[in-house]
Amino acid sequence: MEHLLRLVEQHGLHLVERRGASRGGFEPATSTIRIDPGMSTRATCSVLAHELGHAVLGHVPTSDHALRNRQEHRADEWAARLLIDARSYAAAEQLRGPHAASLAFELGVTIEIVHAYQRLLRRGAVALVE
Repeated sequence: MEHLLRLVEQHGLHLVERRGASRGGFEPATSTIRIDPGMSTRATCSVLAHELGHAVLGHVPTSDHALRNRQEHRADEWAARLLIDARSYAAAEQLRGPHAASLAFELGVTIEIVHAYQRLLRRGAVALVE
């Protein structure tokens, strides 16, 4: 979590805890990341990393459904690269098998972040540990 908070600061972003329509959000106009209060540490870290991804990747709100989905996937993949390393993923998969929920629990992230990491693996965008 400390690493994520440093990244928020390094990118000149503001972090607020406030309920919203979703678990988190990024508002480019004010450089603000919002996360819902009261989430588990696992969810908080995953949502914060995802919203950081939106900020770092320069995403802006859009009504274009296809573009919004691409932005969501890219933010998840950015977060997955940040929160999961190849050795940890390989160790978790060896211990838990390929089940995403079990991997998420073992890795301390949400299922969405595990799915994003698995997409990266399928595309060869992250390396497997031998």
